[in-house]
Amino acid sequence: MQVNPGIFKAYDIRGIYPSELNEDVAFLIGRAFASFLQAEKVIVGRDMRTSGPAIFDAVTRGLMHQGADVINIGMVSTDQYYFACTQLGLPGMMVTASHNPKQYNGFKMVKKMPQLLSGDAGIQDLRTLVESEAFSEPTRQGSMSELDLSEEFIESVLQLIDVSSLKPLKVIADTGNGMVGPILQRVYERLPVELIGLYLDPDGTLPNHGLDPLQPENRAELEARVVSENADVGFAFDGDGDRFFAIDNRGQFISGDFMTALMGQYFLEKHPGAKILYDVRASWAVPELIGAAGGVPLMERVGHAFIKARMSNEGAIFAGEVTGHYYFGDFNYADSGVIPSLIILEMLSKKGKSLSELLAPLESTYFISGEINTKVADVKAVLATLAEKYSNAEQHTMDGLSVNYPDWHFNVRGSNTEPLLRLNLEARSKELMEAKRDEVLAIIQA
Repeated sequence: MQVNPGIFKAYDIRGIYPSELNEDVAFLIGRAFASFLQAEKVIVGRDMRTSGPAIFDAVTRGLMHQGADVINIGMVSTDQYYFACTQLGLPGMMVTASHNPKQYNGFKMVKKMPQLLSGDAGIQDLRTLVESEAFSEPTRQGSMSELDLSEEFIESVLQLIDVSSLKPLKVIADTGNGMVGPILQRVYERLPVELIGLYLDPDGTLPNHGLDPLQPENRAELEARVVSENADVGFAFDGDGDRFFAIDNRGQFISGDFMTALMGQYFLEKHPGAKILYDVRASWAVPELIGAAGGVPLMERVGHAFIKARMSNEGAIFAGEVTGHYYFGDFNYADSGVIPSLIILEMLSKKGKSLSELLAPLESTYFISGEINTKVADVKAVLATLAEKYSNAEQHTMDGLSVNYPDWHFNVRGSNTEPLLRLNLEARSKELMEAKRDEVLAIIQA
């Protein structure tokens, strides 16, 4: 069948419904998944998107047609889905397009936790099978059963913190009508904290705001409410619940690398000398604070498939990405939105300090640009120009181009999905950061 090849991406399958991803395509993807993995049983969950029921129905028909039994875990967050795949030791398909706009849908696919299908490890094989329809002949018709592991999930995540240490903090959580609201409420019912929820009910029409908290307009209301309610902290989650973001008591958004540094330090108090991963875009705060706390900081390229594989190989306890993905060794190296929210509550309770107080030493030492995206005609040409311009610096190309000087550094990398260059830059002073940011951007935009 002729399918838009653009839906087969680096980490998942994603496309606009129904022009790029429809029931016919989903049926073939289900067949391809069962055939490629020779799967006898497959876990399937979905998010709240309005196309979810139709895509779920089609992909499960494809799986069962190919002889696989489907275990339907219902409407869940992505971390609940990873938990189910871990508990049962089975492959899985999550019907979601994460934080993409509401007209999209797609699949996040697990081979066997913590191994996910990615562009160079399975997703292009599925594409080939879908296009050729060269499926193995099924010998049986699969069946469907239903399974609710939400109670087990709640007990599992609560075991990762000392609930008795929690203080009666006031928390405002915005789940943006995504998948985290219901499970977050059930987890927080067992905690001595006050939860004020914004948009906790899953609603695929997204009546309030978009699903990506990295976009300032999607978190503006949360930031304002933290201040007006005099709350201790605000939490934001993306659409499928595998990304987490914190707003401090001043109503200010905290970058993912600063959160990685704070949580990394905290994990090292529990696990002295542990390995902690961070991505190539991160602030110096991460390796410097991890190293100072006696840990082993390890840099890795961007993307959950790479992070999970490296964590598993290294036996790392924790990893964080600038984009709000946090991965936990005690959660089978999977990323979760609920778990980091619990870690922050425990940290604030035990330290007896506000989040802004914990951040103060970082904010006075590390000056970061945040990620700046620029549309370019030729990504490789711009990278080559930058490499030449800064040839007297220490450079590496683990993921895009990283350029390091003693008092400033940057990473610039192409998007996996669109003709964009993403710049992350940092310096030892605000003035130098702004000057170098403008200098590098001028070259990118030339």
